[in-house]
Amino acid sequence: MTSTATIPTPAGPFTVVVSDDAVVASGWSADADALLAVIGAARLPSVAAELDAGTLARRRDLGPFTRAVRDYHDGDLAAIDAVPVAQSSGPFTNRAWDELRAIPAGESRTYSQLAASSGRPAAIRAAGTACATNRAALFVPCHRALRSDGTLGGFAYGLDVKRWLLAHEAQAASAARAA
Repeated sequence: MTSTATIPTPAGPFTVVVSDDAVVASGWSADADALLAVIGAARLPSVAAELDAGTLARRRDLGPFTRAVRDYHDGDLAAIDAVPVAQSSGPFTNRAWDELRAIPAGESRTYSQLAASSGRPAAIRAAGTACATNRAALFVPCHRALRSDGTLGGFAYGLDVKRWLLAHEAQAASAARAA
């Protein structure tokens, strides 16, 4: 069964879609319909079919998934780290998503650093594409990837959200180091 919930956050409404106890899609969208519009329904055909058939279970709370989103936004940046994610692509993209999950909160990497850590230093555009095709925003923190000059680059949910996330993580990580 596939379920969805939308959680209010300081960065805007955040929608999570869970199937088989793993996040299959997430992002700053008002609901699953809007999320699929950003991600592209063709990239999640089973979720789109359930949404169209009216069988996608809309819930107020998804237990540990909702708790992880709230805890992260409340300052527990590690709350998202162990959340299971189910998405797959080719070997390079899968590796890049794993590398994104390994970037500590409060830090960032350039697309060229992401390409290198993913095993293909020359694949800088492919690293950017891995970020752009990530369906599990926040849980696979593509917002931590920046252009080589340190500027933000793109983000499917808008640069204001990306800025907020990076500032939130920098502030919380700084507070944790000072404690």
